[in-house]
Amino acid sequence: MGVLNAASASLSSMNNALHEAPLGKKVEISTHYDPGLLFPIPRGRKPKFFGVDIWNGYELSWLDAKGKPHVAIGEFVFLADTEYLIESKSFKLYLNSFNNTRFAASLEVRAKMQKDLEDAARGQVSVTFRGVEERVCFENFPGYCLDRLDIACDTYQPQPDFLRCGKTSCEETLYTHLFRSNCPVTGQPDWASVQIFYSGPQIDHEGLLRYLVSFRDHQGFHEAECETIFLDILERCGPEKLSVYARFLRRGGLDINPFRSNFEKVPARMRLLRQ
Repeated sequence: MGVLNAASASLSSMNNALHEAPLGKKVEISTHYDPGLLFPIPRGRKPKFFGVDIWNGYELSWLDAKGKPHVAIGEFVFLADTEYLIESKSFKLYLNSFNNTRFAASLEVRAKMQKDLEDAARGQVSVTFRGVEERVCFENFPGYCLDRLDIACDTYQPQPDFLRCGKTSCEETLYTHLFRSNCPVTGQPDWASVQIFYSGPQIDHEGLLRYLVSFRDHQGFHEAECETIFLDILERCGPEKLSVYARFLRRGGLDINPFRSNFEKVPARMRLLRQ
Protein backbone atom coordinates (compact mmCIF):
# COMPACT_ATOMS: atom_id res chain seq x y z
CA MET A 1 0.00 0.00 0.00
CA GLY A 2 3.00 2.30 0.45
CA VAL A 3 3.59 2.48 -3.30
CA LEU A 4 -0.09 3.02 -4.07
CA ASN A 5 -0.39 5.75 -1.45
CA ALA A 6 2.69 7.51 -2.77
CA ALA A 7 1.35 7.38 -6.31
CA SER A 8 -2.05 8.65 -5.16
CA ALA A 9 -0.43 11.52 -3.27
CA SER A 10 1.55 12.47 -6.34
CA LEU A 11 -1.57 12.38 -8.52
CA SER A 12 -3.48 14.47 -5.95
CA SER A 13 -0.73 17.09 -6.06
CA MET A 14 -1.00 17.20 -9.86
CA ASN A 15 -4.79 17.45 -9.79
CA ASN A 16 -4.71 20.36 -7.33
CA ALA A 17 -2.36 22.26 -9.65
CA LEU A 18 -4.58 21.63 -12.68
CA HIS A 19 -7.37 23.93 -11.52
CA GLU A 20 -5.61 26.84 -13.24
CA ALA A 21 -4.37 24.84 -16.25
CA PRO A 22 -5.77 25.31 -19.79
CA LEU A 23 -6.57 21.59 -20.09
CA GLY A 24 -10.29 21.07 -20.58
CA LYS A 25 -10.96 24.80 -20.98
CA LYS A 26 -11.63 27.07 -23.92
CA VAL A 27 -8.59 29.27 -24.50
CA GLU A 28 -7.46 31.88 -27.01
CA ILE A 29 -4.88 30.64 -29.50
CA SER A 30 -1.68 32.66 -29.67
CA THR A 31 0.37 32.41 -32.88
CA HIS A 32 3.23 34.60 -31.69
CA TYR A 33 5.98 33.35 -29.44
CA ASP A 34 4.88 33.28 -25.80
CA PRO A 35 6.82 31.22 -23.22
CA GLY A 36 4.26 32.24 -20.60
CA LEU A 37 1.86 29.69 -22.11
CA LEU A 38 3.77 26.80 -20.52
CA PHE A 39 1.94 25.49 -17.44
CA PRO A 40 4.17 23.53 -15.03
CA ILE A 41 2.69 20.92 -12.67
CA PRO A 42 4.65 19.75 -9.60
CA ARG A 43 5.69 16.11 -9.86
CA GLY A 44 5.09 15.72 -6.14
CA ARG A 45 8.06 13.47 -5.31
CA LYS A 46 11.68 12.88 -6.16
CA PRO A 47 12.21 9.49 -7.82
CA LYS A 48 14.65 6.95 -6.44
CA PHE A 49 15.16 5.56 -9.93
CA PHE A 50 16.16 6.80 -13.37
CA GLY A 51 13.52 8.06 -15.74
CA VAL A 52 12.85 10.23 -18.76
CA ASP A 53 9.71 11.51 -20.45
CA ILE A 54 10.20 11.62 -24.22
CA TRP A 55 7.79 13.94 -26.05
CA ASN A 56 7.54 14.04 -29.84
CA GLY A 57 5.98 17.10 -31.47
CA TYR A 58 4.73 16.58 -35.02
CA GLU A 59 3.20 20.02 -35.61
CA LEU A 60 6.26 22.21 -35.16
CA SER A 61 6.56 25.31 -37.40
CA TRP A 62 8.01 28.83 -37.42
CA LEU A 63 8.90 31.60 -39.91
CA ASP A 64 12.36 32.47 -41.13
CA ALA A 65 13.66 36.04 -41.47
CA LYS A 66 11.86 36.41 -44.84
CA GLY A 67 8.56 35.12 -43.48
CA LYS A 68 8.80 31.69 -45.12
CA PRO A 69 7.41 28.87 -42.95
CA HIS A 70 9.64 26.02 -41.79
CA VAL A 71 8.46 22.72 -40.33
CA ALA A 72 10.16 20.02 -38.26
CA ILE A 73 9.54 17.17 -35.87
CA GLY A 74 10.72 17.96 -32.35
CA GLU A 75 11.92 15.55 -29.68
CA PHE A 76 11.81 16.89 -26.11
CA VAL A 77 13.39 14.74 -23.39
CA PHE A 78 12.64 15.65 -19.76
CA LEU A 79 14.50 13.95 -16.94
CA ALA A 80 12.05 12.47 -14.44
CA ASP A 81 13.75 14.34 -11.59
CA THR A 82 12.72 17.77 -12.91
CA GLU A 83 10.72 19.61 -10.29
CA TYR A 84 7.80 20.07 -12.66
CA LEU A 85 6.28 18.35 -15.65
CA ILE A 86 4.53 20.35 -18.37
CA GLU A 87 0.77 20.11 -18.83
CA SER A 88 0.20 18.78 -22.34
CA LYS A 89 -2.31 21.33 -23.68
CA SER A 90 -0.14 24.21 -22.52
CA PHE A 91 2.81 22.56 -24.29
CA LYS A 92 0.82 22.41 -27.53
CA LEU A 93 -0.27 26.06 -27.17
CA TYR A 94 3.35 27.04 -26.53
CA LEU A 95 4.58 25.22 -29.64
CA ASN A 96 1.79 26.82 -31.72
CA SER A 97 2.95 30.26 -30.54
CA PHE A 98 6.03 29.87 -32.78
CA ASN A 99 3.90 29.53 -35.93
CA ASN A 100 3.83 33.21 -36.98
CA THR A 101 7.02 34.35 -35.29
CA ARG A 102 10.18 35.08 -37.28
CA PHE A 103 13.55 33.64 -36.30
CA ALA A 104 16.97 33.97 -37.91
CA ALA A 105 17.65 30.20 -37.87
CA SER A 106 16.36 26.89 -36.53
CA LEU A 107 19.16 26.92 -33.95
CA GLU A 108 17.58 30.01 -32.39
CA VAL A 109 14.21 28.26 -32.20
CA ARG A 110 15.71 25.17 -30.58
CA ALA A 111 17.73 27.24 -28.09
CA LYS A 112 14.64 29.20 -27.02
CA MET A 113 12.62 26.02 -26.58
CA GLN A 114 15.31 24.37 -24.48
CA LYS A 115 15.69 27.39 -22.22
CA ASP A 116 11.93 27.91 -21.83
CA LEU A 117 11.28 24.24 -21.05
CA GLU A 118 14.16 23.99 -18.56
CA ASP A 119 12.98 27.18 -16.84
CA ALA A 120 9.41 25.82 -16.60
CA ALA A 121 10.37 22.28 -15.58
CA ARG A 122 13.24 23.40 -13.34
CA GLY A 123 15.52 20.67 -14.55
CA GLN A 124 17.35 19.24 -17.52
CA VAL A 125 15.57 19.07 -20.89
CA SER A 126 17.09 18.23 -24.27
CA VAL A 127 15.58 19.42 -27.56
CA THR A 128 16.28 17.88 -30.97
CA PHE A 129 14.79 18.71 -34.37
CA ARG A 130 14.37 16.27 -37.25
CA GLY A 131 13.40 16.98 -40.83
CA VAL A 132 9.92 15.80 -41.81
CA GLU A 133 11.36 13.83 -44.74
CA GLU A 134 13.98 11.99 -42.71
CA ARG A 135 13.58 8.25 -43.01
CA VAL A 136 11.83 6.70 -40.02
CA CYS A 137 11.99 2.97 -39.22
CA PHE A 138 8.80 1.79 -37.59
CA GLU A 139 9.41 -0.99 -35.09
CA ASN A 140 7.74 -3.39 -32.72
CA PHE A 141 8.80 -3.85 -29.12
CA PRO A 142 11.20 -6.79 -28.78
CA GLY A 143 10.16 -9.58 -26.42
CA TYR A 144 7.09 -11.73 -25.81
CA CYS A 145 3.68 -10.22 -26.56
CA LEU A 146 1.28 -10.88 -23.67
CA ASP A 147 -1.71 -10.15 -25.90
CA ARG A 148 -1.63 -13.76 -27.14
CA LEU A 149 -2.81 -14.99 -23.74
CA ASP A 150 -6.44 -16.10 -23.46
CA ILE A 151 -7.52 -14.50 -20.17
CA ALA A 152 -10.74 -13.31 -18.57
CA CYS A 153 -10.82 -9.66 -17.42
CA ASP A 154 -13.42 -8.03 -15.19
CA THR A 155 -11.43 -5.40 -13.26
CA TYR A 156 -10.75 -1.99 -14.81
CA GLN A 157 -9.18 -0.07 -11.94
CA PRO A 158 -5.51 -0.72 -11.03
CA GLN A 159 -5.23 -3.96 -9.10
CA PRO A 160 -1.63 -4.75 -8.05
CA ASP A 161 -2.86 -7.93 -6.35
CA PHE A 162 -2.87 -9.50 -9.83
CA LEU A 163 0.94 -9.40 -9.78
CA ARG A 164 2.32 -12.78 -8.74
CA CYS A 165 5.77 -14.37 -8.91
CA GLY A 166 7.11 -17.91 -8.88
CA LYS A 167 10.25 -19.24 -7.22
CA THR A 168 12.22 -19.60 -10.45
CA SER A 169 14.37 -16.66 -11.51
CA CYS A 170 14.61 -15.48 -15.08
CA GLU A 171 15.34 -12.52 -17.32
CA GLU A 172 12.75 -11.61 -19.92
CA THR A 173 11.10 -8.81 -21.89
CA LEU A 174 7.30 -8.64 -22.07
CA TYR A 175 4.95 -6.18 -23.73
CA THR A 176 1.31 -5.43 -24.48
CA HIS A 177 -0.61 -3.17 -26.85
CA LEU A 178 -3.77 -3.41 -24.74
CA PHE A 179 -3.02 -0.61 -22.26
CA ARG A 180 -5.53 2.18 -21.88
CA SER A 181 -6.05 4.82 -19.21
CA ASN A 182 -7.92 8.13 -19.22
CA CYS A 183 -7.08 11.81 -18.87
CA PRO A 184 -8.01 12.88 -15.31
CA VAL A 185 -9.40 16.21 -16.56
CA THR A 186 -11.11 15.56 -19.91
CA GLY A 187 -11.81 11.84 -19.51
CA GLN A 188 -10.43 11.18 -23.01
CA PRO A 189 -8.80 7.76 -23.48
CA ASP A 190 -5.03 7.46 -23.67
CA TRP A 191 -3.79 4.42 -25.58
CA ALA A 192 -0.31 2.95 -25.18
CA SER A 193 1.96 0.00 -25.74
CA VAL A 194 3.87 -0.96 -22.60
CA GLN A 195 7.14 -2.91 -22.45
CA ILE A 196 8.54 -4.46 -19.26
CA PHE A 197 12.03 -5.87 -18.87
CA TYR A 198 13.05 -7.49 -15.61
CA SER A 199 15.52 -9.87 -14.03
CA GLY A 200 14.46 -11.78 -10.91
CA PRO A 201 11.62 -14.04 -9.73
CA GLN A 202 9.53 -14.96 -12.78
CA ILE A 203 6.37 -12.87 -13.03
CA ASP A 204 3.15 -14.71 -13.84
CA HIS A 205 2.27 -13.62 -17.38
CA GLU A 206 -1.49 -13.86 -17.05
CA GLY A 207 -1.48 -11.91 -13.80
CA LEU A 208 0.73 -9.22 -15.33
CA LEU A 209 -1.56 -8.81 -18.33
CA ARG A 210 -4.65 -8.63 -16.12
CA TYR A 211 -2.86 -5.99 -14.02
CA LEU A 212 -2.01 -3.86 -17.06
CA VAL A 213 -5.55 -4.18 -18.45
CA SER A 214 -6.93 -3.09 -15.05
CA PHE A 215 -5.91 0.53 -15.79
CA ARG A 216 -8.60 0.71 -18.49
CA ASP A 217 -11.03 2.94 -16.56
CA HIS A 218 -8.40 4.63 -14.41
CA GLN A 219 -7.70 8.35 -14.66
CA GLY A 220 -4.09 9.43 -14.55
CA PHE A 221 -1.31 11.22 -16.38
CA HIS A 222 1.01 9.26 -18.66
CA GLU A 223 4.05 9.83 -16.45
CA ALA A 224 2.22 8.83 -13.25
CA GLU A 225 0.78 5.67 -14.83
CA CYS A 226 4.24 4.51 -15.90
CA GLU A 227 5.68 5.17 -12.44
CA THR A 228 2.80 3.34 -10.75
CA ILE A 229 3.42 0.26 -12.92
CA PHE A 230 7.15 0.42 -12.19
CA LEU A 231 6.70 0.80 -8.44
CA ASP A 232 3.95 -1.83 -8.14
CA ILE A 233 6.09 -4.44 -9.92
CA LEU A 234 9.13 -3.45 -7.88
CA GLU A 235 7.23 -3.82 -4.59
CA ARG A 236 5.18 -6.92 -5.42
CA CYS A 237 7.75 -8.95 -7.36
CA GLY A 238 11.13 -7.66 -6.13
CA PRO A 239 13.11 -7.88 -9.39
CA GLU A 240 16.81 -7.09 -9.26
CA LYS A 241 16.52 -5.17 -12.53
CA LEU A 242 13.40 -3.51 -13.88
CA SER A 243 12.54 -1.15 -16.73
CA VAL A 244 9.09 0.02 -17.79
CA TYR A 245 8.65 1.81 -21.12
CA ALA A 246 5.23 3.20 -22.10
CA ARG A 247 4.77 4.61 -25.60
CA PHE A 248 1.49 6.50 -25.86
CA LEU A 249 -0.34 7.44 -29.04
CA ARG A 250 -0.36 11.11 -29.95
CA ARG A 251 -3.10 13.60 -29.13
CA GLY A 252 -2.98 17.18 -30.40
CA GLY A 253 0.20 16.53 -32.35
CA LEU A 254 2.14 15.33 -29.29
CA ASP A 255 2.96 11.91 -27.96
CA ILE A 256 4.48 11.19 -24.53
CA ASN A 257 6.70 8.20 -23.87
CA PRO A 258 7.70 7.74 -20.19
CA PHE A 259 10.55 5.40 -19.25
CA ARG A 260 11.46 4.30 -15.71
CA SER A 261 14.31 1.99 -14.68
CA ASN A 262 16.46 1.03 -11.72
CA PHE A 263 19.49 0.24 -13.88
CA GLU A 264 19.17 1.54 -17.46
CA LYS A 265 20.00 5.10 -18.42
CA VAL A 266 19.05 5.33 -22.09
CA PRO A 267 15.75 3.98 -23.46
CA ALA A 268 15.58 2.81 -27.05
CA ARG A 269 14.73 5.61 -29.46
CA MET A 270 12.00 4.07 -31.54
CA ARG A 271 8.62 4.63 -33.11
CA LEU A 272 6.06 1.86 -32.96
CA LEU A 273 3.92 0.94 -35.95
CA ARG A 274 0.80 2.31 -34.25
CA GLN A 275 2.50 5.64 -33.53
